Amino acid sequence: MKKVKKNIKEKFRDYLKLFWSFFKIGLFTFGGGYAMISFIEKETVEKNKWLTSDEMMDIIAIAESTPGPISVNAATFVGAKTAGFWGAFFATFGLVLPAFAVICILSLFIFSFNDNKYVNFFFRGLRAGVSVLLLNAVVSFFKNMKKSYMTVAILILTLIASFVFEVEAIYVLLYFIVLSLIYTFVSRAYVDIRRRKK
Repeated sequence: MKKVKKNIKEKFRDYLKLFWSFFKIGLFTFGGGYAMISFIEKETVEKNKWLTSDEMMDIIAIAESTPGPISVNAATFVGAKTAGFWGAFFATFGLVLPAFAVICILSLFIFSFNDNKYVNFFFRGLRAGVSVLLLNAVVSFFKNMKKSYMTVAILILTLIASFVFEVEAIYVLLYFIVLSLIYTFVSRAYVDIRRRKK
C-alpha cells in the first residue's frame, strides 16, 4: 500500500513538474510556437533531461508536420513521452493556460487603448523581441541538425523556394518530405547493394 501511494506521489510530482515547466514557457514567451522552440529545448533537454537533442529535433519535426500549433504539439509529445497520457495533458494545459488567461484579460480593454502611443511603442518593441526569439530558434535548430550534403541542399532549396519564388509553406514542406523519403530509400538501397557485393 505504501509503495502504491509512493508511486502515485511520484507520478503526481512528475505531472506538476511538466505543468510548471510548460506554464513558465507559456507565460514568458511571446511570439507563438516558433519563438517557444528554444525555451522548450532548454527546459526539456538541458534543464530536466527529459529528452536528448536528437529526440527534441524529431519531436519538433513531427510537431511541425502535424496539424495544430507547433508549441502545443511539442508540449503534448514531450508530456506523452515523459509521463504518458496525463503527462501530455498537464504539459499542454500548462502551456496554453497563460495565453488563455492573458487573451481573456486583454480582450476586456485592448481596443480602448488602441490609439495610445505608449501601447503602440510596447507592441513595436515586442515585435523586435519576437524576431530575435525566432532567429534564436532557427540558429538552435540548425546547430542541432545532423548535417550532410543532402540536408544542407534541402535547406538552401527551401529558402530559395520560400523567399525567392514565394511558394506556399505547405507545398514546400510536402515537396521536401517526399524528396527526403526518396533520398533515404535510395541511399539505403545503395548501402544494401554494396553489402551484398562484399
